[in-house]
Amino acid sequence: MSAPLWNSAALRAATGGTVAEGVAVSGISIDSRGVGAGELFVALRDARDGHEFVGDALARGAGCAMVDRDPPGVPADAALLRVGDTLAGLTALGAAGRARSPARFVAVTGSVGKTTTKEMLAAGLSACGTVHAAAASYNNHWGVPLTLARMPVGAEFGVIEIGMNTRGEIAPLSRLARPHVAVVTVIAPAHLGRLGSVETIAEEKADILMGLEPGGVAVLPAEGPQAGLLRRRAEEAGIRAVLFGEGPEARARLVDWKGGADRQSFRVSLDGHEIAVALSVPGRHMALNAAAAMAAAGAMGADPRRFAEGLAGFVPLAGRGARASIALPGGAVLLLDESYNANTTSMRAALAVLAAQEGTRRIAVMGDMLELGNEGAAMHAALAEDAARSAELVFTCGPQMAALHAALPASRRGAHAPDSAALAPIVAAALRAGDAVLVKGSLGSRMAVVVRAIRALRTARQGAAA
Repeated sequence: MSAPLWNSAALRAATGGTVAEGVAVSGISIDSRGVGAGELFVALRDARDGHEFVGDALARGAGCAMVDRDPPGVPADAALLRVGDTLAGLTALGAAGRARSPARFVAVTGSVGKTTTKEMLAAGLSACGTVHAAAASYNNHWGVPLTLARMPVGAEFGVIEIGMNTRGEIAPLSRLARPHVAVVTVIAPAHLGRLGSVETIAEEKADILMGLEPGGVAVLPAEGPQAGLLRRRAEEAGIRAVLFGEGPEARARLVDWKGGADRQSFRVSLDGHEIAVALSVPGRHMALNAAAAMAAAGAMGADPRRFAEGLAGFVPLAGRGARASIALPGGAVLLLDESYNANTTSMRAALAVLAAQEGTRRIAVMGDMLELGNEGAAMHAALAEDAARSAELVFTCGPQMAALHAALPASRRGAHAPDSAALAPIVAAALRAGDAVLVKGSLGSRMAVVVRAIRALRTARQGAAA
């Protein structure tokens, strides 16, 4: 039987809290609906107070619950880890998880591609040793400590994702994670409405360097308007930088790229050695993410060739480039699900992937890109050329996307709706067998509603045909 992740003594030492003897937990959860048997449920406060669900978590088999007040309807002798504040307690548990781990850690940030690069690192490193990586997009003030607190003692590699919504969020998370390698993917105008300029966004992303372990390495883009700023920050901190990209300055350089509709192959020139890579996903931006991941793996001491073999198993997450074939009477619709997030850079990259598809019609369904500030409408309208070149029909929703709809040639306008709920049935009714459809927008635009409507076509139309 494997040792528990945390026992009573370790929980007390890490958090300063109180808990009865004999408690041992196998994992950590912040969602009572998905808590596993024997796990620690942490009662965080968000839209709802997690203390309201402690009883449910324990009934589902949780081994213990971290609380900072008496949870309603829970007996006094229940297995409770009592702390002063549950978020602070989780953060302390994450710090203890990091402190006791002998693993090599990499942390990833960026405006575009950080979750994909994190998943590529997890896939590639799994061929080199045991890996623990952040789930989904657990990259904020609770996601980073949760990932660290879940870190198995025997893991050889830890992969952390760090995000932000405003200035000053990345540095403390990086100091908590203490990575040996820090990766900055691409800087783009995401959260522009909150941070004011792309330069400020780049400065915030560069703050990931502030948590690097002594002797740590920064993996940075060789190209792009903010590449110089990132390199300067590394130089000022005395941190060795490894550049990735396509130009001559890149130490992890993408060469001989061959792209297709659903896969690609290329080589990465890394420290004078060329390593062949094959990905079962399209898009040059994906290849650049892979180059960044390979540079990071090399800096962590992993074998780059074995890493490349592991990359062959990379599959994009739902909402981040996942592909699905929706069977309909007479054929199928190819769904490109990019519904999780969007900014101008990722929009153009996704449209380029759509343009490479071989469907009867290429259709783009686009929701608002949020937090772009006063330039939002103009930045949406500026996508018109890319959208018209990539798709025969463009459907849009949201007040900002109205500017794109107006800027499109009349022949490319599918329909515009105020929100995704109104647009979903319009798109579903317009699709037919042989179409390739891209769905993309910021998370707040709720484009997953459109994705679900498209996926439901399989059942609805087959039922009608029957």
